[in-house]
This record gives sequence, C-alpha cells and structure tokens, in this order.
Amino acid sequence: TFATVAANFHATEAPKVSFPGVEIDLAKVVHGSQEVTVHQPIPASGSGRTTTRIAEVWDKGKAAVIVQESVTVDAEGNPQWTARSSIFARGEGGFGGERGPSESITLPDREADETVVTPVLPQQALLYRMCGDRNPLHSDPQFASAAGFPAPILHGLCTYGMVCKTAVDTMLDGDSSRVAGFRARFAGVVFPGENLSIQIWKDNGRLLISASVLEREAPALADVVLTLV
Repeated sequence: TFATVAANFHATEAPKVSFPGVEIDLAKVVHGSQEVTVHQPIPASGSGRTTTRIAEVWDKGKAAVIVQESVTVDAEGNPQWTARSSIFARGEGGFGGERGPSESITLPDREADETVVTPVLPQQALLYRMCGDRNPLHSDPQFASAAGFPAPILHGLCTYGMVCKTAVDTMLDGDSSRVAGFRARFAGVVFPGENLSIQIWKDNGRLLISASVLEREAPALADVVLTLV
C-alpha cells in the first residue's frame, strides 16, 4: 500500500482540497474509499512519474464524492501502479449531478477462514502523519473537536495499510508480490489505542475482508477485497 502515499511522501503541510473553482473546508472532508492496482512488483528503490486527474465527481445530495486517479510509471514509462481514491465532502452536494455507482461486497455466509486482532498504537496517527498526511484532524484535539470527534482519529489510509499487511502476513506468508490489488471503503472511524478485529475469507483468487473496532464493535473498513496475482 506504499503506492497510496508515494506521490505525497515528501509533504510537510496539511493537505488542501482545492481545485479550479472549488474550495472545500478540510474539516468537512472524510476519506470515502481507496483502491490500488499493481501492474508490476514495486521495487525497493527507483524513480518514476505520477500523473493525477479528477476522474469523477458524484452528487450524493448532502455531499459530493470526488474521485481522484493517479497513474505511476517507472523510469522507462512502464505502468507501475494505479491508485484511485474518493473523498466525501459534506455540504458540497446538491449541484444537480449524477449520484454515481454504489457497489457492495457480500461476505460468505460461513465462518471466516482467519480472524486476527491487530492493535493500533496510541501514537499511531502521529507516526503515520510522517508519511505525508499532515491533516490536523489526526493530531490536533481542538481541530478534531470542531469536526465533531471526541479526539483525533486515525488516518483511514493507516487503517487500510494495517488491514492489508495483516492479510498478507496471515494468508500469504508476508509475500506482498502476490498482491495484484487492494480496495476498501472507509466505514467508520478508528481511534489510536484501539484494536482492529480482522476477518478474512478465501474466495476464488481473492481474499474478502471485514475490519471492525474490537472495543466498540464498530465497522472500520467495508467492501474490502485483496486480489491475488
């Protein structure tokens, strides 16, 4: 999942949701979904170029969903990975656009093949912000309170990465080269210091995953699919 942060890894300032003609209050923005498709194994070092575009904008009534797509190629121009993310901007809907697609994954009606509890460190959000996401929602109690949360929340992408790593370690013996893609919808907030309960099902060349907060029995990620090579 390094592919999701590679382009912004050098960032030291809080992100801005700013496009031509569009200015969105960062406190009203939450991460909706994330998907990465790997076209070839990601090397430990190297160089490349990322091109990002706004792929879709959907009108959900009280909110807008903005889909961003980033395509990364290596130094020779060969596709390395494609990352797609959506943000949910509260109060920015109602502009008369299409609602967009709505797809969900049905989990198998049987016991999970594996259930793993993964702890979230109390300082996890402060560590993860070093990957380039300096949104104060994850570090500033006053900012988090203004956004309606009792405390700073964990980055959705941190939860995303932790769940992916848990699945790879548990089901693939830690071999990330067997991952062709990973996608998830952010279904709820996670607070540093909590524990993630992760259920994993084998399903015809892919892994279906459910992730929730153990202490609150609250959803964290939904519609999670890890596609195998």
